[in-house]
Amino acid sequence: MRIELTDYRGEFAALSASLIWAIASIVYTGVGRTIAPLMLNLVKGLMALILLVFTLLLTKQLLPDVNPINVQLLLLSGALGIGLGDTAYFEALNCLGPRRSLILESLAPPIAAILALCFLGEALSAPAWSGIFLTVVGVAWVVLDRTSSLPNFQPRSMRGAIAGILAAVSQAGGAVLSRAALVDTDISPLWSTFIRLAAGVLVLLIWLLLRQQPVQALQPLKSRRIVVIIAGTAFASTYLGIWLQQLSLKYAPAGVAQALGATSPIFVIPIAAIALKEKVGLQAILGAIVALSGIWLLFDR
Repeated sequence: MRIELTDYRGEFAALSASLIWAIASIVYTGVGRTIAPLMLNLVKGLMALILLVFTLLLTKQLLPDVNPINVQLLLLSGALGIGLGDTAYFEALNCLGPRRSLILESLAPPIAAILALCFLGEALSAPAWSGIFLTVVGVAWVVLDRTSSLPNFQPRSMRGAIAGILAAVSQAGGAVLSRAALVDTDISPLWSTFIRLAAGVLVLLIWLLLRQQPVQALQPLKSRRIVVIIAGTAFASTYLGIWLQQLSLKYAPAGVAQALGATSPIFVIPIAAIALKEKVGLQAILGAIVALSGIWLLFDR
């Protein structure tokens, strides 16, 4: 049977999103020390939402006539995955740093696969489960490499661990809800990105108002440099990243999409070595090889 590259569009979209998020994780780690996780998530979400509105207008895409339940699933997915999950992830970055946060993030693929099996009846083949296992183990091995560490960084282990686990569970749940809304429907990934992001931003606005500290939280945004960095990273990680994630969830099983989307640490290795002049240990290299073998299995038909 002939296999076209388009058969793998979901997998390629997930890997592309992972590369973008790898770069963003390094940027957000620095910015996160200046601006609170909740405000950072809200600002990048608002910026990306504006870009999505312009894109929808330019492409003249109208929301198709679909079952309201699918829209509700996407709204819930955005509230859970973006509103709660991303905020928890930024908190984990602040407490643990990018590599330790990503090890907890690697829990999301198996959680998503199990949830998809239980609630969507989405059974994966033995090679796919093996691929998820090898990818997660390889990513974990990369992240556990102790050769690399951030200078003058003091981790807050308990708070960071709770935030990281909460982020993994929330994002896995959000991915499965998106998969349920997108599969076999006419909703485009662009519209699903807009709906999810709108729900996430609404949750963040309510959350910020309940904390009664909106003015104080805006103080770091007086810096033009911070605003420019957040805007650029929001375009890449939120606008493009979530769009690619929705593409992957529409055309690939939830567990596979999450596993490939969680390969950011593999991309962090060359970025850290080239851009940050960071030493990469043998364990990280071996872990990358194991993860790549898992990725190969996830592409196997």
